Amino acid sequence: MSTIALSVTSFSKIKFEKTYLASCHVKYINSSNPDPSLELSNQSTTPTTIFKTIREWITIPTTRKNSEYPLTLNGISNLLFSSLEEKILDTITAEEIVKQINGQEVMMYAYNGVVPGVALRVQQSSTIKVNFVNRLKEETTIHWHGLRHDVKNDGVPGISQEPVKPGKNFEYTLYFPDSGIYWYHPHVREDRQQDLGLAGNMLVIPTSPDYFNSVDLEELVVLDDILIEDGVMVPFGKEYANFALMGRFGNTMLLNGQTDYSLEVAQGEIIRFYLTNVANVRPFNLSFDGAKMKLVGGDLGKFEEEEFVDSIIIAPAERYIVEVFFSEKREYNIENRNPSGVTSLGKIKVNGLTKTQHFKQFLNLKENIKIKEDIEKFRPLFDKPVDYQIDLTVDMGGIMNVMAALPCHSMGGLVMGNCTVEERAQFEGEAEHDESTIEWEDGMVDMSKQFTTNDLTWILRDPITGKENMDLGMEAEVGDIMKIRFFNDPKSMHPMQHPLHLHGQRFLVTEIDGMPSKNLVWKDTVLVPIGSTVDVLVDVTNFGEWMMHCHIAEHLEAGMMTSLIVTEA
Repeated sequence: MSTIALSVTSFSKIKFEKTYLASCHVKYINSSNPDPSLELSNQSTTPTTIFKTIREWITIPTTRKNSEYPLTLNGISNLLFSSLEEKILDTITAEEIVKQINGQEVMMYAYNGVVPGVALRVQQSSTIKVNFVNRLKEETTIHWHGLRHDVKNDGVPGISQEPVKPGKNFEYTLYFPDSGIYWYHPHVREDRQQDLGLAGNMLVIPTSPDYFNSVDLEELVVLDDILIEDGVMVPFGKEYANFALMGRFGNTMLLNGQTDYSLEVAQGEIIRFYLTNVANVRPFNLSFDGAKMKLVGGDLGKFEEEEFVDSIIIAPAERYIVEVFFSEKREYNIENRNPSGVTSLGKIKVNGLTKTQHFKQFLNLKENIKIKEDIEKFRPLFDKPVDYQIDLTVDMGGIMNVMAALPCHSMGGLVMGNCTVEERAQFEGEAEHDESTIEWEDGMVDMSKQFTTNDLTWILRDPITGKENMDLGMEAEVGDIMKIRFFNDPKSMHPMQHPLHLHGQRFLVTEIDGMPSKNLVWKDTVLVPIGSTVDVLVDVTNFGEWMMHCHIAEHLEAGMMTSLIVTEA
């Protein structure tokens, strides 16, 4: 799959693969002063508690002796490390908390009291059980994003389970066939529940002890943003999701739940970062302030080949694994770079001098023979006929009449509203020269928040049959290799990038805009930019009905979903 190894100054017609930032942990406070702006139930009566760990991990005792795998990440030893025997985890609880953000108390949701949620670290091929308890005042579930496991544990209401009601619990059995970085989140009102903090990581350790390079430190990183005005989160729609057109872009960046994230390392150290993007809509273009960065892996494991990159575009729900060499004794910014500017998400403080020599291995780019051999079995099918073509578009219904009465603005290349001749000419000129394929920011927040999922429908459409969304319906048998072609219509009423996620299966991105992908990795989420055509080859291995949807949370709530029904051969 084509991956972004790009000059960060070029954002037009970018061909890329995306990433998702992973979870670590933060200091949290439960207090008795909820944010009154949220359309939520009364705050929890949990006593004031300070969670003292930097990271929160769920622990499982292992029956393995003299384990070849490291039992610590960043010096924290109480990791989840599952044996191949089935184990039962301590409970994961969804609950309300009050979190300190920039010195102000903000009401949020959390798994086990922390944002991001507790991180699970498990061995590949292991099976575990999770007892989930819902202490929210609304229904919820947990979707275990990226796992190829039993559909009964996939967490999708109406397909794999009924929603977990307030005060009730549900036992999930999780199987981890693939190494890589995964995450878990709700599949009920994702626009609200996920944005309020319900997201956590799962790191699956490969069975081979030499799968990864030697590094000095491993760090989970979760990228997110939230929208705060006048010290409170902008209210969420109660019956319908708001921000349904653009998605809810935040104005406060969070890295591992913090606005002031920092990490101290020694000069010359190599740090492996597991990156996950849990934002509702925001794509990140991540770099490390000039530090040399090596792209190693993606959603379900390693790339065919390692490569040095300047930055990584990470769409919502994507994950990437990178190794970074901090060669200078200075402070490095963790940066999000887009056409609107550069935002610092956190800092890496480099002091002292490393006593290891891992940088020698870092400078060599490894070819991953076993990954190539696995993918090679599928290569003869890259040119097979397309099984399903799906166009990405939007039906804005009567919303256009409302927009025509608004101040002059441009949307999707269309100029509308109460425009003077000069304003119309200016917007039309800008639209004519706009070749951007990604919406990096929302420049019309006040207007965007007015549009709800009752006003418009985001669409996955079969251009041949005309069927849309859940009526589209895809079918396959276990063992099939199916090819799906996505086309993001640039002439729709509001063209926008879409990160598309397929539950329960894995796929390869084989072609983008007619160009074969050169460095492949197994994926479950792919970003389709405006105007792009993206081909994916799906390895159908998992029986059941599996959702496929846009992972912009508001677009999902606005109908942009379908399913793949897999029967036994």
